[in-house]
Formats: sequence, C-alpha cells, structure tokens
Amino acid sequence: MANHYRYIIFNKPYGVLSQFTQETPKHRTLKDYIQVPDVYPVGRLDWDSEGLLLLTNDGQLQHRLAHPRFGHQRTYWVQVERIPDADAINKLQAGVEIQGYRTQPAQVRLFSEATHLPERNPPIRFRQNIPTSWLEMTLTEGKNRQVRRMTAAVGFPTLRLVRVSIAHLNLDGLHLGEWRDLMPSELEFLHNLPKNYKNVSRTITARRN
Repeated sequence: MANHYRYIIFNKPYGVLSQFTQETPKHRTLKDYIQVPDVYPVGRLDWDSEGLLLLTNDGQLQHRLAHPRFGHQRTYWVQVERIPDADAINKLQAGVEIQGYRTQPAQVRLFSEATHLPERNPPIRFRQNIPTSWLEMTLTEGKNRQVRRMTAAVGFPTLRLVRVSIAHLNLDGLHLGEWRDLMPSELEFLHNLPKNYKNVSRTITARRN
C-alpha cells in the first residue's frame, strides 16, 4: 500500500459540514478540526448528524466504498420521539417506502435504556409529556437523509442521529471532534471490505425472508 495515502476516522460534532469549504461564516467545516491536506470524506454525514466519518486521499478506495454494489454496513444510534412498538420495528427491518423507494432490509433494535453518549450541543428540543427512546439501526445503503426518513415513515421522528460504526470501524476511544489515522489491521480489513461485505448483505436479507 502506498505510503502517501492517508486514512482517517473523525468523530464529527453536530453542526459541522462534511466538507472543507465554508459556505457561510456561521458554518463550521472539517477544516476547523482536521489539518491534513487533500483528504476527503467517503460518503457524508449531514450537518445535523454526528459521529464517525471516514476520510482518505485514496480515490480508488473512495470509489469502491461509494458503489452501491458493495453495501457495507453502517450503524447508527437514533433518538426518536416516543417509543416505537413492535410493528414499527418490524417495518423498519423489512423496509419502508421513502420518496418512491423501498429501503433494503435492516437490523433494528430498541435500546432498553438511554445510551451513554455525551449531551449534544445544542441539546435536542424535548416536548413536554412526550417521551423519547433510542434505536440502533444498521443499514447497508446510504440514501440522502435515509434514517430520518425511515423513522418518520413509521411515525417516530428522529431527534438525534449518531453514526457509531462503518463496517469494522467504530468510535471506541475517539472523543467528539477528535480524529486519528487507521491502524494497520483496520486498513487491511478496509481494503478487503468489498469482498467481505458482499456476503454480509446477503446474510441480512436472508434473515428477513
């Protein structure tokens, strides 16, 4: 593997654009946190989402990971309004219609208690007398604002969205706003990821049928 390539994971805070170019003076961007030249995000997280973002200057790897054919897993912790029932969970798992598209089967579970994530800054807007709950959702696709549209489609709007893993990469030990280079073992797996995850996608589908 060429030594000039960089592979970075970043724990993106809320309100940060997944790009290095500032669009307005009020926007924070990746440039405020990462001073590494010529790396770019693989995929993206919306400005109002938090969590794991992968960046690299390896264009070939970026292309492979972005291709829908490979369908690597992305896991999100999702705070929603109210407490989803079994019917809503089943619909999310089987796939729901969003903007004329039916989502692929997903792994979805309801947390029995709140996560140990730090408070968001700014905090979410709580509605008096309306509870919130947390879901863990693992998808193998990444449509625009997909998680938010999926939970809204079953009647439980998303209040907070944190990506906690991409394939084998996770946020363990990485504080908000911090980044690090991938370790050699992570990098080796990443380069083999399309091969590894073609079978994972089929396994998820089989479990739902």
